[in-house]
This record gives sequence, C-alpha cells and structure tokens, in this order.
Amino acid sequence: MTRFFQRVLTMMALSAALLDTSTVAQAAPPELIYVGTQAGEIRALRFDPADGRMAPLGTVARDGAPTWTAVHPRLPVLYAVNDNKAGEGSINAYTVDRATGGIKKIDEAPAGGAGTTYLALDAGATTLFAANFGGGSASSIAVEPDGSLGALVSTIKATGSGPHRRQTSAHAHSVALDPSGRYALVPDLGADRVFVYAFDRASRSLAPDDTRSLALAPGSGPRQLVFGANGRHAYLMNELTAQVQVLRWDAEQGRLAAVQALPLSSQAFQGTRSGSAIAISPDGRFLYAANRGEHELQVFRVHPDNGELTLVQRIASGGQTPWGFALHPSGKWLAVAHQRSNTVNLFSIDPASGQLANTGQAVEAPTPVSVSFLK
Repeated sequence: MTRFFQRVLTMMALSAALLDTSTVAQAAPPELIYVGTQAGEIRALRFDPADGRMAPLGTVARDGAPTWTAVHPRLPVLYAVNDNKAGEGSINAYTVDRATGGIKKIDEAPAGGAGTTYLALDAGATTLFAANFGGGSASSIAVEPDGSLGALVSTIKATGSGPHRRQTSAHAHSVALDPSGRYALVPDLGADRVFVYAFDRASRSLAPDDTRSLALAPGSGPRQLVFGANGRHAYLMNELTAQVQVLRWDAEQGRLAAVQALPLSSQAFQGTRSGSAIAISPDGRFLYAANRGEHELQVFRVHPDNGELTLVQRIASGGQTPWGFALHPSGKWLAVAHQRSNTVNLFSIDPASGQLANTGQAVEAPTPVSVSFLK
C-alpha cells in the first residue's frame, strides 16, 4: 500500500511539473514584427511564436524613407534606413516599447552615401554596416553599448558597371560579415562583383582590397549574400538573372570561388526575371529564396559537405512581388513582404523537410519591402 501511494505521489508531482512547464510556455510574451515600407512609414505587428498569429499594431513611425529595418540582437532597439535617393542617406535608431510595440527615436547617423537600402550588424553588435545603393558605397557605423549610434567610421565607394540598363554605375546592395568577423562582403548590383573588404573590429573600419573581389557573369546583378552554417560556403542572390550561386569561401585568404549556379525562373517564364531575398535556416540545412518575377518562394536543401543546393519546393508567395522576407530565429516561421499587393504573409516551416506552408494570414501594410522579428 505504501508503494502504491508513493507511485501516486510521484505521478502527481510529475503532472504538476508538466503543468508548470506548459503554463510557463503559454505565458511567454508575444514578440514583435517591424515592417519597412516605401510609403514613408514603419508598421508594427504583434507576433505569437507559439501559434504564429500576427496582429497589426499600425504605424509606429513616419520618418524619411524607412525601407529597410534591422534589430539589435540583445536590446529592444530598432534601426531603419532613410533611403534618400536625392542626397546622402542616413540611419535612425529607435528604442522599442515591448508592451505596446511603439518606438521612440533616440538618434540618427549619416550613412555615407545616397539611397541607403540595407543594414547589418556584426556578431558583437558593436558595428552597423550600411549599403548605399545610389552612392555605390558601403559604410561602417559605431554602435554604443546601449544600442545608440556613434560616429560614421568608414565609407568605401566602389566603381564598375555592367551591360544592363540598371548597371551604369556601382550599386552596393547589401553587406554580409564573414563568420571570422575579419571581412565584409558587399554584393554590388551595378558592378557585377562581390567586393571583399577587410574589417578591423577594434577600429570598426573597413579597408578596400580590389584583389579579393569576385567578378560575376556580366548582367548578373548581385543583390544579397548569406553564409552557410559551416562557414565554408556562401550563397549569393543575383537579382537581374534570378539566380542563386554557391560560392566557396576561403577565410584565410578572404577569397570566394564559384561552385554552383541554379536558376530560380521556370523554363516557361517569359517575363522579367528578378530574384530578391535569400536566407538560410538556423541549422544551416535549408536555403530560402524569393523569385520576385514569378511571385514565389523556393526551398533548397544544403549538402552538408560540398555546400551544393538541391531544389526541394516551389510555392506561391501568397501575394504580388515578394520584395523581402525574414526567418524567425526558431526556424519555424517565415514572414514575406509583398510590395505590390501591400501585405505581409506568414508561412510555417516543417523542421524535417524544410518545406513551407502558407498559414493563410495576410496583414495589410503599404508597399512593404522588409521584415524584422524582435523578441
């Protein structure tokens, strides 16, 4: 009888522990999504990572042209570009009210060039990198411990052109820091090159080195680059040819080498080819790409050894012109900004296959082009 009661008590204790764990999980605070737009405003959404529900919070800022947003990895701080095509662009920093989703501007820093279209932080969040599409330059800006912006430290202006009508001059489109933290890679749509700049973490400065840049096929129009989980391969989105390239990365020499190229456009497609966004899953097993020309998303499996890609899925993006997207840090969700149909759509991700499923959720936003998750 004593043993019986001991078993009962043990089972009750286990049930209570499970109940407490479930309660804690359910009580986890919702997160936020910030949407950069071409309408001169930033929109906010409430996001529940447990069930993937999105709820609009409305406009939280009207400040210049905030087309691209980025979040601090540890602090409630949001960064947004001022995509000023007529003059020098700038970057705004905002503190975030997690309870309401509201943001408050804390400072502003020059971006070092016109048409600022992209932001990226280094791993330590001590430096913010900006790509200035109109100016054809890349800059590094100091980030203070509280997340505010410091001085504009360095700007490198590139030169180059290509055969496409949009390639009359250099157009830096994004910046990606390599896993070692020693190099900043800048895909330049106008120059048909991926420039590789040395990065000094102590001084937070970039230094040019033309001998390290990778020349691409004329008319490629490189747009965005991400590194694989093992750090030995990088993946490049070419906008003008709607093509994903696999590149081998030599971290010792700071050099790239071409490995594989895959088209995003279907064989029957006769319209204007246009690749836009690219991202890799947190575990590095899958690559996601947006085919803006055909309004679809594509999923690729990444080979663990040679880094090559195999197409897993093509799926309609849920709207018109998928301009940008973001993967949730959990790897379970993908939010897509549809510039032409004015919606942000949510997809769930199967962890085993990497495949996407449209949740049917679509939140309205005016000409959205970028998405950022903030935990």
